Amino acid sequence: MALASGPTETLWRTCNFVMAAFFALAAYVQINDPDAELWMVIYTIPAVLTLLVGLNPLITGNFIWKNFTKLHLFLCALGILNLGNYLFLHTERKILHEEEGRELFGLGIIIIWLSLCHISTKNLVGRRVQLVVAIAISLCPFITWFYIYVNKEMRSTWPTHCKTVI
Repeated sequence: MALASGPTETLWRTCNFVMAAFFALAAYVQINDPDAELWMVIYTIPAVLTLLVGLNPLITGNFIWKNFTKLHLFLCALGILNLGNYLFLHTERKILHEEEGRELFGLGIIIIWLSLCHISTKNLVGRRVQLVVAIAISLCPFITWFYIYVNKEMRSTWPTHCKTVI
């Protein structure tokens, strides 16, 4: 966001630090996943990009930051199409009970957050609306993670490598 300094910029930076922590944590919990290397990279990239925005919101206007973000967004979108197709053809339970469903949800969070960061340098009329959306999105993964943590029935059907990370 091309923001004036003050509470708006502070909130925007804080949201980015929260999301950077979330993405870093999401990368870390992949450690015992069968395809850990892939998912650790998928989550580490937005963790770094988001941390950079938290440190300097104007970095979103940087050519390298923008193009690296666009590439990651494109690859995540391809991942969503692939996982969505798989889930459409093979899902027998609720989507979050399937590992592919949780992976799809994670890619969706990455796409939404990096897209919000990407448009933050544009001169938008609804800056306050954008900030409210950023706050809501930055809280969403943690609320979902907490819900899944306390919902033992949901976790009971998960593979062992998913049960041991939370």
